[in-house]
Amino acid sequence: MIDVLLVDDQHLLRHSLAIIINAAPDMTVVGEAADGTEALTLARQLRPDVVLMDIRMPGQDGIVTTRQISEELSDTRVLVLTMFELDEYVYGALRAGASGFLLKDTNPDDLLTMVRRTHAGESLFAPAILTRLVEHYLATPRHQPPQPDGLTQREAEILTVIGRGLSNDEIATALTISVKTVKTHVSRLLSKLAARDRAQLVIAAYELGLVAPNR
Repeated sequence: MIDVLLVDDQHLLRHSLAIIINAAPDMTVVGEAADGTEALTLARQLRPDVVLMDIRMPGQDGIVTTRQISEELSDTRVLVLTMFELDEYVYGALRAGASGFLLKDTNPDDLLTMVRRTHAGESLFAPAILTRLVEHYLATPRHQPPQPDGLTQREAEILTVIGRGLSNDEIATALTISVKTVKTHVSRLLSKLAARDRAQLVIAAYELGLVAPNR
């Protein structure tokens, strides 16, 4: 079973999410929190597999809470559920250690799929959020991006498509290789780039200049 912790200041939304998640045969809601402080306390006690995290909440917000959970609980993944596509929130949460981002109008089936994929170690981005994130990097002045020293050509290629938000299955299809081979390359990238998870590989793809619109 995938243990899920729900964090949102709206009781009705938490209740709705709990109904959807508890109806799935392979996951269960182990706790609910209305703010970041309560979420951190429950995360420490329950050690959930996945935390569905709101960004804007009274008191401690979701970005600070995501950072604390990511630093303290290495086996817990944070999936940010937000109604905002604003770069400042998405980028802040990504930097804090979030493994993915969903908009609150995501349909129930997609929500369950994304919880499963997050638990499996994949990073997930709603298309609108991924587009905003790329635009943010293009609009932000930065020094010449570092070169991916130490990466093979294939690893750089896979890092590029990870930055575009592709799943392991989609990468395997696009590059005509097996999913097992993709996983091997992803594991090597995580090690070489000292990345906690795939979300941090997405950051690396942007910072290395491997991702840009229409590329």
